[in-house]
Amino acid sequence: MHRGGVNRVVTAIVGLVLLALGGSVLAVGLGVRPPRWWLHSGPHDVLLSRAERTHWQDADWWWPTVIAVLAVLVLLALWWLVAILRRRRPAEIVVDTGDGEGAVLRGKALEAAIAADAARQQGVAGSGILLTGRRTAPAVSARLRLDPAVDPAAALTAFTGQALAHARESAGLAALPAEVRLGAIGHRAERVT
Repeated sequence: MHRGGVNRVVTAIVGLVLLALGGSVLAVGLGVRPPRWWLHSGPHDVLLSRAERTHWQDADWWWPTVIAVLAVLVLLALWWLVAILRRRRPAEIVVDTGDGEGAVLRGKALEAAIAADAARQQGVAGSGILLTGRRTAPAVSARLRLDPAVDPAAALTAFTGQALAHARESAGLAALPAEVRLGAIGHRAERVT
């Protein structure tokens, strides 16, 4: 499952649990009779009794610990929210058409075009292309899987000179920086007789 899918599932589960708990507390507060095993017995019941609230009053470590744990939980929730909302990949790229208006190119379309160009390159067995950066200044993160007999320097030169140059010219970009990772595909050992 992709990272976005995991985030959605965890968010949905946490949301449903909080909604169920909050809804049940609201229902009990409005007079709905709860089951016997429920935390609250009726609308006038309190969450913590006086004895439970004052049980740790003499312990100096209790309230600083509670506050520290809650602060860490809030910070983790904020970090998670920022991580979810921050997009690492631009969904679209602004292309200068020369008429002052500009056009929009889908990021996945540019990724697919670069991957198709890389796949046509001799010696490339497979590729993975990701668009990074901003929509006005995109960059490429590429992973090329090369055949065992291919010279990596020649493959890198061909990729930057053909696929990347073609993408940069087609999108009308002044520059298209790239990080390219090269790897060889495995091959079977040859038998010697």
